[in-house]
Amino acid sequence: MKLSERKHFILCSVIEDYIKDASPITSAGVQDRHIPKVSTATLRNELNALESMGYLKQLHTSGGRIPTPEGYKYYVSTLLEDFHVSESQLEKVQDLLNSQTTSLTQILSGIAELVSKATNYPTVMIANGYDKLVIEEVKIIPLIDNEALVLFRTRSGIVKNSMQTSASEKVCDDASAFLTRKFAGHTIGEMLEGETLAKSLGEIQTFGSLINSLLDSMRKFIGKNQIDIRSESAVNILDENEQKSVKQTKKILSLLGDKEELKTQVETVSDDITVKIGEENDKMEGCALISAPIVINGTPVASIAVIGPDRMDYANIASALKVVMNELGKTK
Repeated sequence: MKLSERKHFILCSVIEDYIKDASPITSAGVQDRHIPKVSTATLRNELNALESMGYLKQLHTSGGRIPTPEGYKYYVSTLLEDFHVSESQLEKVQDLLNSQTTSLTQILSGIAELVSKATNYPTVMIANGYDKLVIEEVKIIPLIDNEALVLFRTRSGIVKNSMQTSASEKVCDDASAFLTRKFAGHTIGEMLEGETLAKSLGEIQTFGSLINSLLDSMRKFIGKNQIDIRSESAVNILDENEQKSVKQTKKILSLLGDKEELKTQVETVSDDITVKIGEENDKMEGCALISAPIVINGTPVASIAVIGPDRMDYANIASALKVVMNELGKTK
């Protein structure tokens, strides 16, 4: 909904005030803090209009107003139109991406840690796009105790996995060369479908069991939807002077402990930042979740989300997520 310049200014200003001190919004407060030359009667009409539009709601008939989920969403969308980032934020993300030997899983974990530290809120990363990664090379390296390291070098980074096998180094090398030759330029998902392998049975007689074991281990690996939860910052949500924050913190900790619910809430099909506010879901009552897709070299490989109270620092969170999205978008 398009707002007038004054309504836009009032809504964004009062939401920022509410995030800072949780004080209900009144016309007198707007006048004192933001527009002293406008009468309280006029400001009351503006607040009434914003309430009728669904951006504010009144707690009591004669009391002040507070932001609604739609109000918070409008505020966040405004922030994303003109966000500001620090050089230190950019450098940390760039350093992480420039590490050529780091696995994709480690990069995603590092991003989750960076965002959690930058925002001071719990962060969840769910790797859910490994099957879409385009293979450049496959390498199977035998280790000790009948175990082997499997490396998939893809256009978006290195994927590491392990598997049980007693195959010799030569068999591992032959299988690696075969998989690279057959699947370079194809996705991991296409490799796991096995149609190409079914047409190549004559070529893989000496290492067919090794490849079958590799496929089984990769299907299990991808099926897990790797999840990285950074919950150390949950304690920062507590505010000793506000009883509501205790309830919110319990809700957030409960959500962080429920991986299936986390996957449902965090996984996103949007190509931009998505905001979910607690009233839309009883399990998140009083809380909010801001999620974004992680796209590397054009491939969506994960979803990341920051979880906190409904009056959390949206500006800082949106900025941190936008930095990561923009920097990853430049990766080639």
